[in-house]
Amino acid sequence: MKKGYIIIAAILLLVVMVAASSFYVVEENQYACIFRFSEIVETKNAPGLYFKVPFIDEIRYYTKATMLYDIPPSEVITLDKQNMTVDCYILWCISDPQQFYRSVGTVSEAEVRLDASTYSALKRAMGQLAQADIINLEDGAERNEIYESIATTVDKDAAGYGIKVLDVKIKQFDLPDSNLNAVYNRMISERNQMAEKFAADGNYEASIIRNEVDKQVNIIVSDAEAKAAELEAEGESEYMRLLAEAYNSKDKREFYEFTLALEALESSLTGDNKTVILDRDSDLAKILMGADK
Repeated sequence: MKKGYIIIAAILLLVVMVAASSFYVVEENQYACIFRFSEIVETKNAPGLYFKVPFIDEIRYYTKATMLYDIPPSEVITLDKQNMTVDCYILWCISDPQQFYRSVGTVSEAEVRLDASTYSALKRAMGQLAQADIINLEDGAERNEIYESIATTVDKDAAGYGIKVLDVKIKQFDLPDSNLNAVYNRMISERNQMAEKFAADGNYEASIIRNEVDKQVNIIVSDAEAKAAELEAEGESEYMRLLAEAYNSKDKREFYEFTLALEALESSLTGDNKTVILDRDSDLAKILMGADK
């Protein structure tokens, strides 16, 4: 009786475990991405309780909340070839979690991409203004126009990463102490490092694709060779069967052996020498000399 209770308790525990791993909750400010064998199969963005395949599906959550990224100060070159330090921040959120996962994967990597895109937009915008104009930029409407232009450019670049850029704001402009060449060389070095990282990531992805293609090619070639060998074996088997049917009596076999002997004799008669030496006991000699009558 006690053993029966233990079995029932174990069954109930198993049912509870399966049920607990079969459901998940999506909060109001969350995206829920369902991964099956490391691939996204579905995304839920409405809050509620949902079902998943137990022990197979994995749930990863991404926030819908607006995030602030404080971009490290960067130097830009103005229209009159003067260098200035710009300190700004960006407000952004995830708009497409599947695209976000496939293109950047993490918030830190997204911030790297946003940093590069924002810097490029800032450099273009500040490059159209003289240093004196930037310092004396007191008109709020004009500043907002510059901010909106930068935000629009960055948002367009970030759309491919599943990111929506809501706003870009400049906190302050500073006059750097270093000279123009030193600033410019540092900018080149930072951007080259970023470019090398992107190139390395691209080469890594390319190597994965090439390896997968090579694997598929090897599988296809191997299957084709196996099929060819199978067909060749079937052809040889059919040939031997037809040969056996064609020469299934003693007379037919003797005639077949005679034709083979004639073919061998014909092959040996090459060049100017037409003399053939045969043993008197050979069947071919007896036939040719009329001895086998």
